[in-house]
Amino acid sequence: MRRSRRLGMLVKLSLVLFLLLAIAGSLTIVFYWHLARDYDLTRLGAMPERTVVLDRNGQVLGKLHGQNRVIVPLAEVSPHFIKALLAREDSRFYQHGGVDYVGVIRAMMRNVKERKVVQGASTLTMQLARNSFPGLDEKTLHRKMLEVMLARRIEAQVGKEKILEHYVNRIFFGNQLFGIQQASRVYFGKDAKDLSPGEGALLAGIIRGPSKFSPFKNWEGAKLQRNDVVNRMVQTHAISTQEGEIIKAEVLALHATPAFQSQGDWLMDAVRHDLDLILEEEDREDGGLKVYTTFDLRLQKEALESLEKRSASIEKTKGYGHVTKATFDRTWVPGNETKTPYLQGAVALIHNSTGGVLAIVGGRDYQQSKFNRATQAERQVGSTIKPFVYAAAMTRGLLPGTLIDDNPIPGGWSPQNSDGAFLGPQPMALGLIRSRNTMTVRVGDQAGLPKLTEVLSDAGVTESLPNGRQSFIGNLGSDLKRMTSAFSVFPNGGVRRRSYIIARIEDRLGEAVYSTPVLDVPVLPAGVAQLTSRLLGHVMDNGTAASARSEHGFKLPAGGKTGTTNDYKDAWFIGYTQALTCGVWMGCDDPKTIIGGGYGARLSLPVWADVMKKAQALGYVEEPVTHVPEQRVRLCRITGLVATPQCESHQLAYEDDLPNDLLPPSWCQLHSQTPTPLETAPPPPPMQQPGFWDRVRGIFQ
Repeated sequence: MRRSRRLGMLVKLSLVLFLLLAIAGSLTIVFYWHLARDYDLTRLGAMPERTVVLDRNGQVLGKLHGQNRVIVPLAEVSPHFIKALLAREDSRFYQHGGVDYVGVIRAMMRNVKERKVVQGASTLTMQLARNSFPGLDEKTLHRKMLEVMLARRIEAQVGKEKILEHYVNRIFFGNQLFGIQQASRVYFGKDAKDLSPGEGALLAGIIRGPSKFSPFKNWEGAKLQRNDVVNRMVQTHAISTQEGEIIKAEVLALHATPAFQSQGDWLMDAVRHDLDLILEEEDREDGGLKVYTTFDLRLQKEALESLEKRSASIEKTKGYGHVTKATFDRTWVPGNETKTPYLQGAVALIHNSTGGVLAIVGGRDYQQSKFNRATQAERQVGSTIKPFVYAAAMTRGLLPGTLIDDNPIPGGWSPQNSDGAFLGPQPMALGLIRSRNTMTVRVGDQAGLPKLTEVLSDAGVTESLPNGRQSFIGNLGSDLKRMTSAFSVFPNGGVRRRSYIIARIEDRLGEAVYSTPVLDVPVLPAGVAQLTSRLLGHVMDNGTAASARSEHGFKLPAGGKTGTTNDYKDAWFIGYTQALTCGVWMGCDDPKTIIGGGYGARLSLPVWADVMKKAQALGYVEEPVTHVPEQRVRLCRITGLVATPQCESHQLAYEDDLPNDLLPPSWCQLHSQTPTPLETAPPPPPMQQPGFWDRVRGIFQ
């Protein structure tokens, strides 16, 4: 009786214990189920890819940041790889609901038999959960329970095919390769859909030890893993024994493709620099973005080729005394050098209507020198500064026909003219068209250093003029990109549009996360820009840049200015059409004479003509902008005011077309006894025929 009572008590205790364990187990399941519900399952497909950089026409410039992965749908993955993967990692994938309890029991028995952990029981779904969410890779019971419940939730909501697709794209294959597509391309030179049975088995085999069994490092070990996978496929009846032997006998050969294609050029350097300013570090490193730039790869290629061709031609010229690039190439040892001994150059090309940079060439060979001479090299700008000097003076009332003395400047410092001659009083226009230094200094004096500093600052050239009057003829430093952007104010009616290279950035879903607005910076009155542009057109037609027409065949309406510094150390040409502004610089990294007579028109202008003709052929021709209405007026060459009969009698009157916003406010008072405001003055007398000197001076207008 007592024994029976004890047995009954034991049964009751066992039932209570079982009930408590069941309750505890249920509570545990509920607890972890609720924890699993907090995870966002959309992260399963959020895998960092490399950021793709595109030009304005959709051509890929390169890739950067993120992980070296290309996501592909499951339909574009070879079934041979899928079959091998399932045999190796989860042969009961389509039979379980996220947790393979049969596999758990089998693993436990194997581990007990071996007296150590030799086999795990993680399914593909559990591995996917572990690899998709931070913190689940910790080897704790809590982590394992959470992983199990999360795997159950994934199976219920995502589905088998999508789980498999996420898994094959997320997997790590060593050598900085993520996902089956990149592994297939880098190891075998083909897309994942084209993998053979043997190749698929080999890639499935290296998953558990991607570094140890990398085909690049351990080819024999990788093949042994392939054979293990094939044996497992036979064991699980995925293939027959005969098929297994055929796969093992398959001859495999690596067709190695670089894991990262070379990103070495000035375009990608510029993109990296701007992305660092635009995006937070986390957004940059996650990758997976599409960066649409303003670059045109076709124009970039033309600029590179022209710069090299024209530079090599100069190096063959009689009198060139420096190391040539061809000589340097024969002895060069690859390395990141910042200076080169041979002739260098740079090109910058800007779209006027937006400010978008179409091309940026920082030198002749990026591999030999990554220093960007278009954006990082501050060189003396020479005569390319002169249009801004004349424009600043015109904002003070000076006009193109006003007489300026072209004689030595008394009282100390006086520059020379390139031809060594002095022409006496000449129309101001001639000073810019023929690049007369003494005239330019006098024009600068009338503009004033403060006004010129303001203009150059607004144009983005420089914030100060450290060399006083010498700055009027280019004794100041700037870089090519800034100077090219500054010149765009002339075709843009006095407005500089801020230059930029990144037009917009899209995320993985195609949503815009950044776009660059077109920003205008007023620099000059529209009438002043119009008059300056007219004079720069004369520079192209019959001034220092006339060879663009006569020798290089560029026929579109254009304006521009050459620039040459002392001793021919720097050769510049910056010019524009209504569509584009292009700047070219040539010189040596260590400033020294390039070659005797190395003017900007001789060295840099040919490259400009090549690039601009290519742009024209590609359709970069736009309708002219709206010009300021002009009126034909008779003016005094001394004061720039409306000419009086006395101005006529002194043969100081001339006729010109002026924009309405630059019409003089009154009659000339210097040669008139009764100065009268223009608005109330009687009509001027009939115009007389110009005299001989007027006709001579008119040639220079």
